[in-house]
Amino acid sequence: MYPELFLYINGEFIGVGGERKSEDVTNPATQEVLGRLPHATAAELEHAVATSQTAFLKWRKSSPLQRSEILRRAAALARERVDDIAQAITFDQGKPIAEARAEVVTCADHADWHAEECRRIYGRVIPPRDPAVRQIVVREPVGVCAAFTPWNFPFNQAIRKISAAIGAGCTIVLKGPEDSPSAIVALAKLFHDAGLPPGVLNIVWGVPHEVSDFLIRHPLVKKVSFTGSVDVGKKLAALAGLHMKRVTMELGGHAPVIVCDDADVDSAVQVTMRMKLRNAGQVCVAPTRLFVQSDIYTKFRDQMISAFETAKLGPGIDTSTTMGPLAHARRVVEMERFVADAKSRGGNVLTGGFAPDLGGSFFAPTLVDNLDDTADLMQKEPFGPIAPLARFNTLDEAIARANSLPFGLAAFAFTEHAKSAHRLATELEVGMVNINHAGMALPETPFGGIKDSGMGSEGGTETFDGYLTTKFVTHV
Repeated sequence: MYPELFLYINGEFIGVGGERKSEDVTNPATQEVLGRLPHATAAELEHAVATSQTAFLKWRKSSPLQRSEILRRAAALARERVDDIAQAITFDQGKPIAEARAEVVTCADHADWHAEECRRIYGRVIPPRDPAVRQIVVREPVGVCAAFTPWNFPFNQAIRKISAAIGAGCTIVLKGPEDSPSAIVALAKLFHDAGLPPGVLNIVWGVPHEVSDFLIRHPLVKKVSFTGSVDVGKKLAALAGLHMKRVTMELGGHAPVIVCDDADVDSAVQVTMRMKLRNAGQVCVAPTRLFVQSDIYTKFRDQMISAFETAKLGPGIDTSTTMGPLAHARRVVEMERFVADAKSRGGNVLTGGFAPDLGGSFFAPTLVDNLDDTADLMQKEPFGPIAPLARFNTLDEAIARANSLPFGLAAFAFTEHAKSAHRLATELEVGMVNINHAGMALPETPFGGIKDSGMGSEGGTETFDGYLTTKFVTHV
């Protein structure tokens, strides 16, 4: 029921065998070993980069219509194979099967959107000062790209980078998450069956820091794209900068939620709860600091407690489950550490705060209040189903507290007052602001952060910027 896992280099699927290093892949809901993941040797990493460079020399000259057609075929195949892909994601990542299916289907939309947009990579003509001169600007693919994707949305994060790279005319070597690898292998098969030429997409696995160090330092790699934690992202960006390589970095967040006293409380609770407990809180844009204006604080708190307590925990493969396990046992330990710190600072655990004995890496949805802004939950991204609630009196105070951290990925706000909405949209220091709903991560909209949360965007018309160079040509 769980697929065999492979490397994918130059159009060849390479499995476990011989003296090759490999590692177990486990189901976080049961701790059952699902399969073995092969690691690439140093020679295979070199081969992956070399074949990407060879493929690039041809792929860069390919017609946008050819790239578009392959992306469309891959999208169609993803929709056809959604059941098998989603089931494997649920087994190795843990999320409920409905969420896994939604991830695959929405990502097919990403491939379709890139298929259209790659046909619209335009240059421009600049009017000359001398009529005998011709001045034009062209956009050209940067070359071989190295991409590193996380375990929380394995299909989603990888297809964004793959679609942008190959749509721009680049080739890509991708190292996905060793903890939840089935989605990446499925993507390799999708693009392989869609007719993508050998070497345009290569998939490698291994010890993360060893693979990233090899690929980023390699002279044939021209661009680095990473989605993951702030600490790791800074290290990779520094290494890329040392070699003057462009980067796209989508890093961690600590998204504030500001609920004003004129907000629709029922809607604010439902949106916040849904976004917070999605994928067991393992979402970089999940609401994580809930600031609620004093006049409605008690009402919001009580409704949020009730909403959290409706969650049904269990294995994601059970269709009645609404929240699955955390992806790793170490995340449970981290949730327990947050709760212990909160209690030591006088925090009140309103609901949850414990790991239920369900046989896997589960943690109950947890709300905490009565914390000051120095508590770990208010300062550090929890990346799990836990959130602090805090009161505020004025909008000035709420905005200042929301902006006080170095994170700047996403924010949520709820208000029925147009002036307040305008202030929140203008003054919140993040890359994405959601007002009265959650509307991020669509193919046609840019996704990215500022400050410590990264640089560059994926999606929207900005999606190809990191994969293209700008060349100015002037001639008489």
